[in-house]
Amino acid sequence: MERLRACLAQSDAVVIGAGAGLSTSAGFSYDGARFREHFSDFEAKYGFHDMYTGGFYPFDTPEEYWAYWSRMIFLNRYQDAPGPVYADLLALVQDRDYFVLTTNVDHCFQRSGFDKQRLFYTQGDYGLWQCSKPCHSRTYDNEQLVRQMVQEQRERRIPSELIPRCPVCGAPMTMNLRADDSFVQDAGWYRAAARYEDFLRRHQGMRVLYLELGVGYNTPGIIKYPFWQMVHQNPEATYACLNAGQATAPREIGRQSICIDGDIGAVLQKLCQWSE
Repeated sequence: MERLRACLAQSDAVVIGAGAGLSTSAGFSYDGARFREHFSDFEAKYGFHDMYTGGFYPFDTPEEYWAYWSRMIFLNRYQDAPGPVYADLLALVQDRDYFVLTTNVDHCFQRSGFDKQRLFYTQGDYGLWQCSKPCHSRTYDNEQLVRQMVQEQRERRIPSELIPRCPVCGAPMTMNLRADDSFVQDAGWYRAAARYEDFLRRHQGMRVLYLELGVGYNTPGIIKYPFWQMVHQNPEATYACLNAGQATAPREIGRQSICIDGDIGAVLQKLCQWSE
């Protein structure tokens, strides 16, 4: 903790790599009591026991599919996280030169006040739809229609007239989430990718803290492995991993690493208290 506090204070830049564990620490759990509170009717009808599994369930009708997904999106995209984890993280880095790379799709960073020009959501956004084919490379904001779906659904179904369709080809719309090669990387995605690459380029060889928060091994090639490689290539860099149960670093960068096995929210809260 002392080393991490010193690195935050002394680094020329902070690159935050955020995975699902960060939002889980903030209260965005996909199972347990939170799932049962909002999806007990789906659990009783279809037999799945967490939101993630529900996202892959083969619903018989689009009315059922969008009843589930609209509720899922509303809960995890348009509601604030129960805990102060993101606010604490912002308090620690808002006066630093930072950039955020995240595989999370819940948009918690931007809703918590992080500069949207310093964010790169690599895997999509619950708040965006795309053509399911896809016939073109554009995404569409879904908030208004999602709220209407949630309000008007009955018996786990939305009205048929609310089913979203592509305005270009008429095919069904789908989530803008990276699941296969049909994922749409729109113009905003490419602008964010370019800003991230520019940030890394401008800070090569400098004292950079690569702060990895709640990143597991589902997609380690996006955050974890590149962070290890960049720290190995830069003797001035530090790798910090905060993760309950998976706080590890390769031996090759052991002396440049800080690994804290514990709840991310508790660690960030303690750092905030020390900085007051």
